[in-house]
Amino acid sequence: MQTYFDDELAKFKEKLLTMGSYAESAVSQAVQSVVERNDQLALQVQQDDDLMDQLEVEIDDLAVNLLAKAPLASDLRLITVAMKISQNLERVGDEATTISRRALELNQEPQLKSFIDIPRMAGIALGLLKEALDTFVRKEPEKARAIIPRDKEVDAINRKMYRELSQCMVENPSTISRCLNLMTVSKSLERVADHAANIAEEVVYLCEARDIRHEIHRA
Repeated sequence: MQTYFDDELAKFKEKLLTMGSYAESAVSQAVQSVVERNDQLALQVQQDDDLMDQLEVEIDDLAVNLLAKAPLASDLRLITVAMKISQNLERVGDEATTISRRALELNQEPQLKSFIDIPRMAGIALGLLKEALDTFVRKEPEKARAIIPRDKEVDAINRKMYRELSQCMVENPSTISRCLNLMTVSKSLERVADHAANIAEEVVYLCEARDIRHEIHRA
């Protein structure tokens, strides 16, 4: 019975990591559709969002079945944490879809400016997401803790872009729609970093049975 449960738990974790891989890819492709002005790629990201939603449903269904069989408190904690991680990953997928929609709108107008900050933000946010998922796989709470405050770097870039784009709209009202779309892209990437930090917090809870979500490090 224990062997069967362990096998099912392993499949459950594998599906969660598959969802993580899809989430990372969706954000990467969405940002690429902005930078390269690629409508086809943006449309593909939107189509693939249904797959993310389906994975979340499948993970929830598996979790409910496993919860009824979990022999240990640590197993219960793992299953509930995995469900929360899947929720964060689904929201990462939603942010990728938002970015792709803005890409389609941006691509209808002349390019406003260099997109240096967008790929940089995406690189940091996706790096945090990958690291957070790695700490889940390896059960490394200390590394997870170290991830959490690093989302402030993405917050800072988002504030910088907001200031620059606000100034651009004041100086040249014809750029307003493009600036607003870029603000939304920037905000979505900031939220991806937030979800990565959320996942890292769940890893700490998984490993230490301690809820740190409202501690001062996120202030």
